[in-house]
Amino acid sequence: MEYLLIKSIHVLAAIVALGANLTYGVWLSLASRDEKALPFALRGIKVLDDRLATPSYVVLLVTGLLMVYLIKLPFTLPWLLTALALYAVTALVGILAYAPTLRTQIRLAEDPGPSSLEYQKAAMRGQRLGILTIVIVVAIVFLMVVKPPLWFA
Repeated sequence: MEYLLIKSIHVLAAIVALGANLTYGVWLSLASRDEKALPFALRGIKVLDDRLATPSYVVLLVTGLLMVYLIKLPFTLPWLLTALALYAVTALVGILAYAPTLRTQIRLAEDPGPSSLEYQKAAMRGQRLGILTIVIVVAIVFLMVVKPPLWFA
């Protein structure tokens, strides 16, 4: 019963984290139609990232490690090691690249504005980092669900 409760929390956290991340593109697409709405949309993305996505990713790590402990899985399983390594990469990308880029985008969207070259460069960097993050997170979900043997690992 304890395991199933933790697993339920883990799955819900994955839904919240990935779901929040997937909305960022929608927010930006809608805001691109009105330059005045862009700073608001970017601040909304920051709130979602700070208050929903990031805490959910922390819950995912904690509940994931608890499940591994409870069912006594070896950390040497290739799919698990690979998923944990990808999680670390995603966390580093988020902390060291995505969050600072988002803060820069917010600042530049307000002044000098979305049509400035500086903002365009920051927006392109943010888009690339967002896509990279989604691809890695989807790969982690695949590993967690399918648990492939991964002979290369």
